[in-house]
Amino acid sequence: MRLFSIVLIFLSFTFGFAQMSHQMETSWQVPELEDFHEVIYQIWHEAWPEKNKDMLQSLIPQIEEGYIKLAAAELPGILRDKADKWKAGIKQMGAIIDTYKQEAGKQELQPLLDAAEALHTQFEQLVRLIRPLSKEVDLFHQELYKIYHYYMPDYDYEKIKNAVPNLRELADNLKNAKLPGRLKDKDEAFKKAVENLQHKVGDLAAIVEQGNDKPKIENAIENMHTAYQDLECVFE
Repeated sequence: MRLFSIVLIFLSFTFGFAQMSHQMETSWQVPELEDFHEVIYQIWHEAWPEKNKDMLQSLIPQIEEGYIKLAAAELPGILRDKADKWKAGIKQMGAIIDTYKQEAGKQELQPLLDAAEALHTQFEQLVRLIRPLSKEVDLFHQELYKIYHYYMPDYDYEKIKNAVPNLRELADNLKNAKLPGRLKDKDEAFKKAVENLQHKVGDLAAIVEQGNDKPKIENAIENMHTAYQDLECVFE
């Protein structure tokens, strides 16, 4: 009886750990980026508008410390397709910080203010790169991620089959997605991409309903994944 209890505890722990691991992999948050916002806030909302050179100089140690942590940060699994752009963005931020430090040691103020503005802009670019376009897009991507990176590689037909109804609902909900104001000019292209994605999800659902045909199902999932990538490309 005691052995049985130990086994149950172990299984509960293993299941809980797996659930937590999946939740971490399907979350877009990068804690190091959120932490870096603290120094960016001081630069952009205090030192820069006040043209406070002393404060801009004094923030350099915080900038350097935050950047080191940010450069070493690992993206969660759901953002793996953005890794190359993320690395390029981090590299560009490093170059901006080098300019910031150089200008901080000179007499003229404006080049330092320009570097501070560029640093803020680059930070915003990194945030936009990994932030979901909307709640509906984020929820769809989370479900797609599990299918594409877990269920399909192991080819777990039952999990794929059980995930399809929820995926169809999430795809339908994309019609209700509200884009940020800065992306309003992309609205028409977004709607077309959503319509195409819905068709690909529908194709997968129809194939799954016909039975366990691995080649056809895998091809349908690949087509659906490509359609999702096309949706994201609308905003690049």
